[in-house]
Amino acid sequence: MVIERKFIKDKIREYGVKEYLENYLKRVGFSHIDIQKTPVGFSIIIYSSKPGLIVGRHGINIKEIQDKLQKDFGLESPVVEVREVENPDLDPQITAERIGNQLLKFGVARFKAIGHKVIDQIMKAGAIGAEIKISGLVPSERANFWKFNAGYLPKCGEVAITKVEKGFKTILIKRGIIGITVKILPPNIQMPDQVYLKDKTAIQVEENNPKVEEISSKEEIKEEKKEEKKKAPRKKRAVKTKKEESDKESKVNNQESKENTQEKVI
Repeated sequence: MVIERKFIKDKIREYGVKEYLENYLKRVGFSHIDIQKTPVGFSIIIYSSKPGLIVGRHGINIKEIQDKLQKDFGLESPVVEVREVENPDLDPQITAERIGNQLLKFGVARFKAIGHKVIDQIMKAGAIGAEIKISGLVPSERANFWKFNAGYLPKCGEVAITKVEKGFKTILIKRGIIGITVKILPPNIQMPDQVYLKDKTAIQVEENNPKVEEISSKEEIKEEKKEEKKKAPRKKRAVKTKKEESDKESKVNNQESKENTQEKVI
């Protein structure tokens, strides 16, 4: 029970830190945070599309955040680090914040133009699928919700739970609160229903010649033997000296002379 309470307490503190940073870092492209426990204290990594605005001049904002986290949330010697999001168009939290800022700036009456424009930007960034949901008093006095879809976005299964990234943002207008939900399926994700076909030429070669690998291996062995022969040192041919040749000639002449003398005696 003690361990379970500790985990619950840590999660509640993490949620409080996230909520505080979301309210403190409004309109600076805040995405998410990552809290890590270190031997010295806590390391807090803030991901944003505008890291310069979060840091401030000479790191004034970072010092304020560190003091606030240490006093109000009890984090021991927190170290805050800010990292830039590579592609903000594929981050659902930044996208939801962008939609909320545009609705506050241009008014709720233009929500359709804003929704279609933002979802086109998401798909151009390379997303497989995306969905934007705007709910609340839009555009009438009765609560309703509007959806903007593009691409392929699974609604159930493992991919929908683990791979689809979600972001949520609320804005307050005179009529009431408007909720903005953004779901994005990022690129370079292998789907379980994807099928990859082989090239036709490769399939035909494998069907017609089942012993292609054996032939290729034999050819490789032959080439290796040829290379070994080339590298091996050649044996030098024995060069016959002039003395050896003269000795052979003298022996042949002596045998001929002996044969001639024998014939004469006979």
